[in-house]
Amino acid sequence: MKKSIVKIVVACSMLLSVTVNNAQIKNAKTTTVKVYGNCGMCEKTIEKTGSIKKIAAVDWNQTTQLASLTYDTKKTNPEEILKRIALAGYDSDEFLAPDDVYNNLHGCCQYDRTAKVPVKGNMSSVSNTSEKETTNNSEVKENQLNAVFVNYFGIKDALVKNDGAVASTEATELLSSINAVKMDTLEMDVHMVWMKVLSTLKSDAEIISKTKEVTKQRKQLISLSNTIYKLLKISKTESPTYYQFCPMANDGKGAHWLSKENTVKNPYYGSKMLNCGKTVETIK
Repeated sequence: MKKSIVKIVVACSMLLSVTVNNAQIKNAKTTTVKVYGNCGMCEKTIEKTGSIKKIAAVDWNQTTQLASLTYDTKKTNPEEILKRIALAGYDSDEFLAPDDVYNNLHGCCQYDRTAKVPVKGNMSSVSNTSEKETTNNSEVKENQLNAVFVNYFGIKDALVKNDGAVASTEATELLSSINAVKMDTLEMDVHMVWMKVLSTLKSDAEIISKTKEVTKQRKQLISLSNTIYKLLKISKTESPTYYQFCPMANDGKGAHWLSKENTVKNPYYGSKMLNCGKTVETIK
């Protein structure tokens, strides 16, 4: 009897947790799809990989092999969720996991497979797309993030020159570039990072745009630089970017920034200590 009560309590707790998570997702829509797997280990991986906080929640049933996908229709879609799950090693009726990933699953997780078209490692669509469309999509992916990076460097360069007015204008343009990004065209690894940093990125840009006081802008540049660094690390860029550090900035705690040139030009002090700092990493 006690064991039965414990099982009921655990089940209710899990159901409540799923309900709460789903309630946090705006513009929510739910659909049910087949996702192949065998055991509790599979369930944990499928749900963790497919879910993104406040954007998507996955609930997979081991017995039926059906996954309930609840998602924000303005920020993602079932295809993107299933692609992430496929890259973790689990087939659906839409996408087949890469063979090497499937082969690395624990023995008990290696379910019976059906023939499908494998999902690519870069998470591109497996639908029949012409070479011209693929090329155009690649250009969109690169161009829209390039605009974000260009605006960041505009803010940084303005602060090197102690120009709060230009920094404010560049931050306003950065907000426009952020809002213009079409998330569904981003490569999946970039998409995942973008979703994690988007809120902070917008907040930093908005704060800098609303003031022309260099001191306040420089304080916010610390957070903005950390966020842009995460994006640049996962993105493909044509030329190297230099990650630089000043140990005296941020009240002696130190602060980073990014630059397109290896020569140090400190945005936290400008002409007062223009060359204070060093390059700590080259991002290629």
